[in-house]
Amino acid sequence: MSERHSDSREQVPGRERRRFPGISSRAYEHPADRSALVALRKLSGFDTAFKALSGLLPERSLRLLYLSDSVRVGEQQFPHLHTMLLDACYVLDMPKVPAMYVTQDPQPGAMCIGLDEPMVVVSTGLVELLDEEEMRAVIGHEVGHALSGHAVYRTVLLFLTNVAMKVAWIPLGNIAVMGVVTALREWFRKSELSADRAGLLVGQDLQASMRGLMKLAGGNHLHEMNVDAFLAQAEEYEKGGDLRDSVLKIMNMLPRNHPFAAVRAAELKKWAESRDHQRIMDGHYPRRTEDKDASVSGSFRETASHYAESVRSSKDPLMGLVRDLAGGASDLGGKLRDSFGGRQGPQGPQGPQG
Repeated sequence: MSERHSDSREQVPGRERRRFPGISSRAYEHPADRSALVALRKLSGFDTAFKALSGLLPERSLRLLYLSDSVRVGEQQFPHLHTMLLDACYVLDMPKVPAMYVTQDPQPGAMCIGLDEPMVVVSTGLVELLDEEEMRAVIGHEVGHALSGHAVYRTVLLFLTNVAMKVAWIPLGNIAVMGVVTALREWFRKSELSADRAGLLVGQDLQASMRGLMKLAGGNHLHEMNVDAFLAQAEEYEKGGDLRDSVLKIMNMLPRNHPFAAVRAAELKKWAESRDHQRIMDGHYPRRTEDKDASVSGSFRETASHYAESVRSSKDPLMGLVRDLAGGASDLGGKLRDSFGGRQGPQGPQGPQG
């Protein structure tokens, strides 16, 4: 089900919410997400080929499932969510409003899936967990997925994950499929950062966005939590430990489709304070009419530059080692021993002091 959004400007207590006519998803996409999407959009027939898979993908089954066993959001059902959905589509200038369902699940969650038409699904656990402004950011997040076209690739990821489980007994088949799944998961984690930015553009309330992420991590105990302390966790996570911890971070992240909540909050705050965000809020952003002219090589250069800057500014021990390797560190062996906690003094290893 699709419908045109309302054409009335939304009012926020004390201010007017900004709208972004014709905004391209490139305005808020994470560089790694953007470069992948620009390249895919440039492939002639790519969308047609993906949609040709629709007979193999579970999209029809999912639509029927949610239609028959969930509650479709509208003017008569969850009207407050319906209003937020219309507002989000208005702010981001979405031409059509996607169908939205609330499904019974105590686990907080939301997703945007679909090949032909995106569909937003939120769980009852999420609806009960978040307040109005936090929920507005989440719905903006999902509309951002729809505007970027992420729903197509998420649907394929769900399908391939299912295939990987079915062919797990075939060694080479499983390795091939899991290689694709791992790459898709890495892209999808970056797409979540993009959608967080879209949620901020819709809600235009950084504290509400970060509260929502904090609640996803710690539940509905807001009086027991603090945003600044939560962001301090992200800082400690990034710079703490040695190379063993860096490897464990990678291992913990590989099976996940989403970045960790504290890391997402820190990334969103950093973007909210950036010049890129301010330019969008001032009305200076790429338009969808210009998407066909976007440069693939330019997008990849921007991605490479982003990752290079990430390595330069990262406080993670592994990234420090990468910087040393790139700079030709003269005492790399000593740095490795130090990083793994094997420091030795003049009288041998330093053990626990009694």
